[in-house]
Amino acid sequence: MNTQATVSQPSAVPGSPLLQVSGALLGIIAFILIAAWLAKRVGLAGKTAGARGLKLCASTSLGPRERVVIVEVDDARLVLGVTASQINLLHTLPPAPVVDDSRTDVAPDFQSVMKSLLKRSGRS
Repeated sequence: MNTQATVSQPSAVPGSPLLQVSGALLGIIAFILIAAWLAKRVGLAGKTAGARGLKLCASTSLGPRERVVIVEVDDARLVLGVTASQINLLHTLPPAPVVDDSRTDVAPDFQSVMKSLLKRSGRS
């Protein structure tokens, strides 16, 4: 009697279900973090349509829930008292004087310095 027994090799196990779920979860978390970083980089985060003409100039705390803030609105500056339950107008100030930013004694900003350095190193 000549019987040939064939032994089948076990198929490769693709991974335990725990590893598959963990990998999928890490992939989703990485996707969310990358999407949030891109939104912040492009400028989509933190922009509201109602705050275009509104700018917070100064703020000081008077207590745990009380603050005085100065807000610039189009052509006036408002001094507001802010509490947990209400906002009161304390005073209206004239518009802030326009500051001329074209002075020559101001040090250049970091971005322009880096651009000039990169242009120099690229040429040499």
